[in-house]
Amino acid sequence: MKEQRSTSLFEFWPTWLMYLPVALQWLLLSLRYRSLTLPLIANPDIPLAGMVGGSKDLLMSQAGGACREALLPWVLHTVNDMPVAAQARSLIEQNAEAGIALPFVCKPDMGCRGAGVKLVRSEAQLQQVLQAYPEGAGLVCQKLASFEPEAGIFYVRHPGEPGHIASLTLKHTPCVIGDGHSTLRELVSRDPRAGRLLHLYQSRNQEAWEQIIPAQQVHKLLFSASHCRGAVFEDARHLITQDLSRAINTIMADLPNFHYGRLDVKFRDIPSLQAGQELQIVEINGASSESIHIWDRHARLGEAIATLLWQYRTLFRIGAYHRAQGRRTPGIRTLISHWLLERRLTRYYPETD
Repeated sequence: MKEQRSTSLFEFWPTWLMYLPVALQWLLLSLRYRSLTLPLIANPDIPLAGMVGGSKDLLMSQAGGACREALLPWVLHTVNDMPVAAQARSLIEQNAEAGIALPFVCKPDMGCRGAGVKLVRSEAQLQQVLQAYPEGAGLVCQKLASFEPEAGIFYVRHPGEPGHIASLTLKHTPCVIGDGHSTLRELVSRDPRAGRLLHLYQSRNQEAWEQIIPAQQVHKLLFSASHCRGAVFEDARHLITQDLSRAINTIMADLPNFHYGRLDVKFRDIPSLQAGQELQIVEINGASSESIHIWDRHARLGEAIATLLWQYRTLFRIGAYHRAQGRRTPGIRTLISHWLLERRLTRYYPETD
């Protein structure tokens, strides 16, 4: 029987520490392949393969057929110098034309790790979100999924070979249940896992933090199922089936030249997930994606590091193929400029729900 524990040894280590072996391997592979930026053409139709500074709208707009049908509808808005109220009104009208009604999800067009994701319930709230963004920044509004459960599906398709699911992870949004006399802070503090991560949940629950939660009332601690925001990830590779693999290959065949990344997918229940039915894609992530099963609380450090190293060896291998086909690798200056732009914009994004 697995030991019951709230987090793994390394689950919340600093990112730089977990990725130190990756950085060392990257340098060695750069010498072997004679290129420091070869992974940045692994998905050759996406700027920097989706490693950093990428546009969600640009990537999703390349989808056709089954992939476009599976993607939840979205609208891209570029923040401008019009009054915020006018922008919000116009955006709500555009959303309505696309079949997107309140409440809907707002997130930055350029951003990662769940930064700036908001569940917008009213036009007034949309105005508050728009107010936070600088002029020229892109904002994606997306239809709210029909289902609550979410999974991360890590997908790899080597050129000339069928694609395959390399990792499947269930994402759980933590919650507490009221007892009628404890405040939210007290309930969270007593939870074996959430109590160790108070700093992640307090800022997202400020209004209710010192309020007493009624008996039997379920209080969700966050909306965005991002690990760094406090979501719980569960290794679900044992749930991968031939039906799910076929369904994902059919979907991804309609996203040209996409070879490496993760799909964040909403699904009805486990049987429908395994059957590859009724999948709703929230987002498609590129080269910066992780096989997020490594953040399961029972994961072992050695296996997690081995998985990360495999991922980046795979990026170099796919990048080498595309270079042989005539694709040019970007320069370091391009990589740095995209990283700086994303970092600068992230400072403006509102607190993630």
